[in-house]
Amino acid sequence: MTAPFFVVNMGQPLSERRARAKPAPGPWRQEAQLDPLEKGRYRARLAQSDADIQAALALRSTVFRAGVPDRDRFDARCQHMLIETREDGLVGCFRLLALQSGAAIGHSYAAGFYDLGRLATYPAPMVELGRFCLRAPVPDADILRLAWGALARFVLANRAGMLFGCASFAGCDARLYAGVFASLRARHLAPRRWAPGMKAAETVDFGAAGPAGDNAPMPPLLRSYLAMGGRVGDHAVVDRDLGTLHVFTGLEIGAMPPARRRMLEALAR
Repeated sequence: MTAPFFVVNMGQPLSERRARAKPAPGPWRQEAQLDPLEKGRYRARLAQSDADIQAALALRSTVFRAGVPDRDRFDARCQHMLIETREDGLVGCFRLLALQSGAAIGHSYAAGFYDLGRLATYPAPMVELGRFCLRAPVPDADILRLAWGALARFVLANRAGMLFGCASFAGCDARLYAGVFASLRARHLAPRRWAPGMKAAETVDFGAAGPAGDNAPMPPLLRSYLAMGGRVGDHAVVDRDLGTLHVFTGLEIGAMPPARRRMLEALAR
């Protein structure tokens, strides 16, 4: 099991929280209980009630589906992180699914779109990040920093060796992102030992993408993943349901650059 990469004060000792928590059924790890994390005017906290979850679902429906409800079977198994301000209330959210190990990878959202068989023998716990969304069309850098701090706390609480998810691009026209895809293929492909295979009916092979461009649009979340040392699959999935393209992204905690680890230490405190 990969050792935690930083130490952070999360209030009640983790051992006490685990002792009082209900055992997790099947492949899922028990729910983490973390204190809120505040940075400036923003606060990140795990949803504590049905009202909290409904607020997150409402924001997702606005961002992803223009008001049409956005909910699936994974929501009941996930923990939902809320990003709030005192003035504006909920300004962002994402969900987190903690798995016991790679043996449970088939229970993840990403497994519905990618062949993740190579991750099935991954020995350490894993955390899947999904449905990351912000109310503002242009993300505030402070929100992204707070989100990574909250993610770091959650990863530590679950002793996870890998953080993974689907990084989305707006729209389904792959031509708009040919430069980004070519750049990902040239610089950021996942190692073969855990690289995802193709599974979805409609995909975009990075090998057929156009030339890399310096000014190609890179989604902020994916840019953050890559800066932390994240790696991607060799293709994108066309998701007609959400009207997006997405790319499997994985971040092995033990492979993070030391400078980035130190930065996360600061963000998580």
